[in-house]
Amino acid sequence: MEWGPRALGNRSIVCDPRRGDMKAILNAKIKRRESFRPFAPSVLSEHVSDWFEEDDAVPFMMQVFQIKEEKRSLIPAVTHMDGSGRLQTVKFDANPLYHQLIDAFRALTGVPMVLNTSFNENEPVVCQPKEALDCFLRTNMDVLVLGSNIISR
Repeated sequence: MEWGPRALGNRSIVCDPRRGDMKAILNAKIKRRESFRPFAPSVLSEHVSDWFEEDDAVPFMMQVFQIKEEKRSLIPAVTHMDGSGRLQTVKFDANPLYHQLIDAFRALTGVPMVLNTSFNENEPVVCQPKEALDCFLRTNMDVLVLGSNIISR
């Protein structure tokens, strides 16, 4: 499990941060939370300075950085009303699979980050495969990945 109450790429729901409608989709299909609550970006550590005003390691999603003004419209799903994002920086050494996933998304889209939120609906973050499957079946999540197993609707 990750450190603290954050989803750090292992028990996470990940989405396309470029979609302006992604917050509404997540809230309608899965999270069912207040619309003003922001979702966070997980960004490749080597690309932080390209997208954020500050450049520092934030492995535990414990800091908020301003997103560069010219980049905000490119990632509306993770840009809060004040232009900030509560980011997680992802290093290959710390989480190779998550880094590879984000890097594959970058190769396809040019955006080196994904929207990341905790894998839960209105309960604690999932810890067991059964809890992940229960949440998947109870919500309208599109795909569930458990290890090397992929379950889709």
